Amino acid sequence: MIAAENLDLSFKDLSLDVGAAGEENNKILKWNLPLKELYKLACSFYKEKSGKAIHLSYEDNLKLVAFTQQAAHGPLDLSEAPPLGMFDVIGKDRRIAWQQLGTITKLQAMEGFIDLLDRLCPLLKPYVEAIKKDKEEKARRAEQEQIQRTEALAAEKVRQEELQRLENEKNREELHRRQLQDALNQQTYHQFKEYAEIQFPGNPEQQAVLIRQLQNEHYHQYMQQLQAQVATNLARLKSISDGEDDDNPTAVVCENGTSTNETAEYAGAAANTKENSQFEFKEQCDSDNDSGDYAVISPANMWSKPDIKLFKQEVMAGKGDGVIRVNHGDTVTVKVPTHEGGSCLFWEFATDSYDIGFGVYFEWGKPPTTEVSVHISESDEDDDTIEEDEEVICAEDLECGPVQSSQTSSVASALGTRNPISIIIPIYRRECHQEVYAGSHTYPGEGTYLLKFDNSYSLWRPKTLYYKVFYTR
Repeated sequence: MIAAENLDLSFKDLSLDVGAAGEENNKILKWNLPLKELYKLACSFYKEKSGKAIHLSYEDNLKLVAFTQQAAHGPLDLSEAPPLGMFDVIGKDRRIAWQQLGTITKLQAMEGFIDLLDRLCPLLKPYVEAIKKDKEEKARRAEQEQIQRTEALAAEKVRQEELQRLENEKNREELHRRQLQDALNQQTYHQFKEYAEIQFPGNPEQQAVLIRQLQNEHYHQYMQQLQAQVATNLARLKSISDGEDDDNPTAVVCENGTSTNETAEYAGAAANTKENSQFEFKEQCDSDNDSGDYAVISPANMWSKPDIKLFKQEVMAGKGDGVIRVNHGDTVTVKVPTHEGGSCLFWEFATDSYDIGFGVYFEWGKPPTTEVSVHISESDEDDDTIEEDEEVICAEDLECGPVQSSQTSSVASALGTRNPISIIIPIYRRECHQEVYAGSHTYPGEGTYLLKFDNSYSLWRPKTLYYKVFYTR
């Protein structure tokens, strides 16, 4: 056996017990790495670089091989070693080098291999450091990805909880709305029924339709009055808190129903059919005024997109609703009924070369069909207007001018069941030949959207219109 110093090896603080080698291997660090892991890296480096990046002498190779044998099998036992051939000089030299290591432990042999290879080849330590940094970077990335996944899961959970909360709130509001409307309907049913029997005697179906329309109108009017009452009460309270005298106190309106006087007045107006016609009754909801047309409608969202060429290609390829030629002086109305499975309408449109007028209206009432339809007219008047003595006569609403008093009685019966219309976006010209115009609007209720494309201001130029409409849940 040769001494460790004869091999220029240094075994410092290595009082190891062979039986506890596996446990201590997990505790001993060298170059801030577990000894066994570092030994594997050193062996890989020796196999890859020997004869390429490093050139060792025959004696040094014998020592390194002896260390690997000692680390793998422990001290040499000649009784169990296979016999060598007569001419196996290299095998004999390797066995002698292995035998000279004596009884050092496997862990000592691993460290001896590492130290000897490090002294013979200075590239070993940078090689190990590079692999160590790469491993640490992978571990850091894996930890970061795990943190991101955890945060994403937490964010998704919060989002789902918020969606569930909004859905529950929406359901509660809908339930409250139905309860309120049912209570109002019970209060006014008999008055409206008497009124409908006079308007459509012997026709129960038309009576039911009219009763339902009147009940809906009563509900929307009540909600508008309730909102105005609440706003007035808040203003009164604010003035009182500011020290002002409240000489005209306002009664607080109950949240779940109208007052007795209000219901009686409304029912009395509906029952007084001898002095009021159906047209005059519905005119209260159809008229164009500044305080609101039929119900409080949220504003629409509008934006634009620059990829107008791609949009036109998609529409022409059949991925949109279609292409329409709008002649000069014409107005195209695209009627889009609300869908029972939807909650919001989206639209996109563009034109070739020139601008076009655009606006959005909403016609209240159950749509007669669920299909999207296109109507072309030479003016912006509604398709349901009535001609009398070759003159166009229409009810007073958002799309027609006011009706003269002499004409009211002649068209009242024809427009008795006309649905009221509200303005969502007024018509004005859009530079839609330069970019795609898009927008959306949340359903205010059951009805039909009227998307109007107005070219009535153009005397000579027709416009090619590309449009898409769709709804979301």
